[in-house]
Amino acid sequence: MATTTKIRPRTLVRASGGPRYAVALAVDALGTGLLRPFLLLYGVTVLNLSAPATGIAMTAGVVVGLVCMPLVGRWLDRGARSTVVAASMLVRVLGVALLTATPAGHVGLFATAALFLGIGNQAWPAAHAALVATVAHGRERDAALAAGRALRNAGLGTGALLATACLAGGTTALQALAAVTAFAYLAAAALTWSVHLHTHPATTPARDRNEGPPPRMRAVLAANVVYAACLNVPEIALPLVLVTQLHASPMWSAAIFVANTVLVVTLQVPLTVLMSRFSRRTVLALAGVVLTASYLGFLVATSLGHGWGAPAVAIMSVVCTLGEILYAGSATALVTALAPSHVLGRTLARFQLSTGFGLAVSPAVITTLAPHGPAALWGSLAATTLLSASAVVTEKNRDAAQRSIPPGASRHVNSAIASGNRSTPHARDSLVD
Repeated sequence: MATTTKIRPRTLVRASGGPRYAVALAVDALGTGLLRPFLLLYGVTVLNLSAPATGIAMTAGVVVGLVCMPLVGRWLDRGARSTVVAASMLVRVLGVALLTATPAGHVGLFATAALFLGIGNQAWPAAHAALVATVAHGRERDAALAAGRALRNAGLGTGALLATACLAGGTTALQALAAVTAFAYLAAAALTWSVHLHTHPATTPARDRNEGPPPRMRAVLAANVVYAACLNVPEIALPLVLVTQLHASPMWSAAIFVANTVLVVTLQVPLTVLMSRFSRRTVLALAGVVLTASYLGFLVATSLGHGWGAPAVAIMSVVCTLGEILYAGSATALVTALAPSHVLGRTLARFQLSTGFGLAVSPAVITTLAPHGPAALWGSLAATTLLSASAVVTEKNRDAAQRSIPPGASRHVNSAIASGNRSTPHARDSLVD
């Protein structure tokens, strides 16, 4: 166990990519918050498309975005950093431009626009993490990743609130929101491009150039699919349970969503820094335990009935949000710390694939289990999350035992640390996690 790392605001901004990049993140998040929650509404009300056709087009965009992740990973491994982040923003500019140019009833152009938006949305997290990993290391990098997430949630929340306020304007207001989103993405891309961050890829033997993730990361990537479900709990599971099972006012769902956003924005960095005294893998396992406890709490809360059920669900949502913060603050940081430098981009791409797959599958799982009762929904989520946390811990113990056996490998790592050689990537981080 180590002491807690102290991160000053100026150091945090530098570790996050610098002031211009921080502004770019805020502008990009604001633009995404303006449009993403209302893309379905745009297709139905502005373009007069059917809800099923709109939903299928949006889903296809997400799927294609995930399919493109291996290419993004290889691009990052060639040394590109700010270029890939800017590209993820520019491709969304193209998506919004197509969206505003789509005539009513033209599902093909809407699907193409959703495709470009999906590619940009899926490529951004891995590209951003790779950029931060290039300018910061160790616990400063973890805090910078946490700050980026907090800033993004603040921008998304602000954008969503502004868009909600503009909805009274009808079709014209939605078209204006789309145009503002395009300008926001363009401005963010220009700011990111001005950072000019590039790194020289590590030279690796030919046999290692197509290698998969390190063995000690496979359980993390698999567990991440289950962990990612927690991100959909405040948006999908809780509104579904509150409205259909507890027959509570929709205001409870809105209040829980706002509280979730506020807690993530205010606590993501402090809690990530506070937990830096523990290894990242330990924090990730702890996140699974906290999430499991919140799911069991939801199970108890829903049994209280109409009167006390909604307030109890709201209270347990705070526990769930704390688990989400622990997960978000440790998962990407752990993957970044363990990934060899020559496959950092591909490893982050695989991590984003697991996250995207979890986010894509969990709504269907939640809506399928919910009609079978609270025990089916929350019991299943609790069991699978606890199993995932156990897999993360088991992998850590197995990896620690393997590292203690080969003395040659230990000497190699120690000499790399002593010489400051980064070709043995994140060696110092690996010893901790």
